[in-house]
Amino acid sequence: MNTLALALKSYSTEPIYILDSTISSEAYVPLDLSKHNDDLIDLDITDHAVCQTYIDSVLKTKQGVIAYGGYLEQRNLYNDKEGFTSTSKPVRNIHLGIDFWCDAGTKVIVPLDGKVHSFKNNNTIGDYGPTIILEHVLNDITFYTLYGHLAIDSLSGLYIGKIFKVGDVLATLGTPDINVNYAPHLHFQIIYDLEGNEGDYPGVCAEGQLSFYKENCPDPNVLLKLGVV
Repeated sequence: MNTLALALKSYSTEPIYILDSTISSEAYVPLDLSKHNDDLIDLDITDHAVCQTYIDSVLKTKQGVIAYGGYLEQRNLYNDKEGFTSTSKPVRNIHLGIDFWCDAGTKVIVPLDGKVHSFKNNNTIGDYGPTIILEHVLNDITFYTLYGHLAIDSLSGLYIGKIFKVGDVLATLGTPDINVNYAPHLHFQIIYDLEGNEGDYPGVCAEGQLSFYKENCPDPNVLLKLGVV
């Protein structure tokens, strides 16, 4: 575990829920969207409506409201998106954050004090749509959290350096037409080095890049501790 991951682990001993605080912790249920999930073999998971129907079935079966998971999952979700499957570059299909699948309009809550580093509407099909990146300092370590697939009005009133405190409402989740063709969800990612990016950072990588990105983008659940007994 690297220095950043250790700092994140020590931040809290309790789980941190980064969506609407009125939603019970018991309403969070794990979701497997990996290519190894046999339930997805005959489903066109790239179709946001099909994806939503599958997620709804999982939520109904597990009596949940929010389905979450996906860190380092190898997925078929991006197979129809040129930016992930270009023949001139290695296929990118390994997910680098945690996704929280729930209703559009759900509030996104800030998990730790920070300030706005950058924001952008990444509106290419398959990208994040409206995106906010916060900058944090913990144990003298500077790092960043990325929030993708937001509603477009989440970017209104933002400015570089705007302060957010733990528990503040940062944004709300967008609909498929705004979050560029995905079922409504939050993509949450922790990043040590943004490598000069502003308002954007890769959320999916190729297998040959994994060793770097595992270090630069530690498991968000080291901080959040969801489902940890």
